[in-house]
Order: sequence, then structure tokens, then C-alpha cells
Amino acid sequence: MQPDLLDSHVLHQFRTRSPLTHCMTNDVVQTFTANVLLALGGSPAMVIEAEEAEQFAALADALLINVGTLTAPRAQSMRRAIERAEAAGTPWVLDPVAVGALAYRTRFCQQILPLKPAAIRGNASEILALAGMSAGGRGVDSTDTAASALTAAQTLARQTHAVVVVTGEVDHITDGQRTRTVAGGDPLMTRVVGTGCALSAVVAACCSLPGDRLDNATAACGFMKRAGSVALTQSRGPGSFAPAFLDALYALEELV
Repeated sequence: MQPDLLDSHVLHQFRTRSPLTHCMTNDVVQTFTANVLLALGGSPAMVIEAEEAEQFAALADALLINVGTLTAPRAQSMRRAIERAEAAGTPWVLDPVAVGALAYRTRFCQQILPLKPAAIRGNASEILALAGMSAGGRGVDSTDTAASALTAAQTLARQTHAVVVVTGEVDHITDGQRTRTVAGGDPLMTRVVGTGCALSAVVAACCSLPGDRLDNATAACGFMKRAGSVALTQSRGPGSFAPAFLDALYALEELV
């Protein structure tokens, strides 16, 4: 299937089903993440308290675990939500923000990896560190290229049976056997807080859709790359890029 046709099909499924996506994400990106999901036609929910998170994980279509502002109480809430999601058959996605660079979150992510994430989305340094092949990047910033992390991503995918998404100038998406690439976007996307974290939420939502999970995750990357390219032509810098990006996501059917 041609990528453009695939994107259109997945986008139609996304907007028809409007996946209820439980985002246990970091404090910095919650609003932007919610707006990205809404612009695409999804339904975001940010439920954090442990008892409620556990309950809601069984009601949602997908669960996102983003460890960007991890604390001990939040780790407990996340663990309970993951266990409930796994029991309910709800796909969950891990965004291992700054894993390798910081010890507590690295231990936590290693502890939850056996709980069968549907997908893992991170930058090259995070994926290399999660696979035990490097010490991580410069905080949340990658010091490696996405291509250099492909072998680690394939190994991690085979070990966890998850789709692994390594993002960068070119995104690499793999299930350990098959690999897809998505080009596009613009470096300006890295100057707006939350674009990567929001992608993880879109990947989670797409993992709840019917069809091939690798193709659905690839489509999620395509949505964000396409919107980023369009937003670049309509903005002058980070301040105007963010609303233009949301508008482009909203109008995505006109672009695919």
C-alpha cells in the first residue's frame, strides 16, 4: 500500500473512532499534547491520581506513559495504570524521556518494560540507553542520530514485542523484523516544547486502531511530519509555529 493511501486510511479510522487516550505525561506538555490529539480528532484525558488512573486505564482506548517529570507517587500511579491496562487489553506506549541520563527514571522504565508495551517512542539516545547500548543523551536532547539507533531499536522491539519508534530528522519505525522510515518535518519542531511527547500520544492512539500496528505507528509519524512541513510555510518562528502546527493537523485530510 502506498504511504499516502495508508495515511488517509489510518486518519479516517482515527477520526471515526476518536480514540480515548489516557495521557500520563509530563507537566510541561500536557496542554499541547491534548491540543494535538483534539486537532487530529482524538479524545485526550489526563488522569494521574493512582486510584483513578488504575480505573481509567481500563476504560480508555490507549494509555501513554511519559516519564518526563517522574516522581515516586507518579511512578506508582503509572505502574498501577499499566497493570490495569495490560489486564484489560488496552495498548500502552512508553516515552522514555531522558532515560540513561537520569538514574531513577532509567530504573523505572527497565522495571515496566516486561509489562508488554505496544510501542516505545523515543529519540535515538533514549532508545540506545533503554536497549542498554549507551548512557543516554544530553538531558532530554539526543546526542545520536536516529539511524545510529536502528539496530538498538530492532533489538529492543524483538525483546519486548513492541513497535519501536526512533524519531529524528528521519523517523525509523520497527517491529524487529520490518522497518519503515518517515522523512519530513523541520528542525523548528524541536524548538517548540512537546512535539515529540505529543507524537507519543498520537502513536498510543493509533495503536488502538484496527490493522497492522507497525503501519499505524508509521502513519502517526507521518501525520506529525506532514503537519510540521506545512506549519513551517505559515510561521516565522516557534511562537507562530505552534498554532500553525495545530491548524495543519486539523486540516490534515486536505493534505493526504
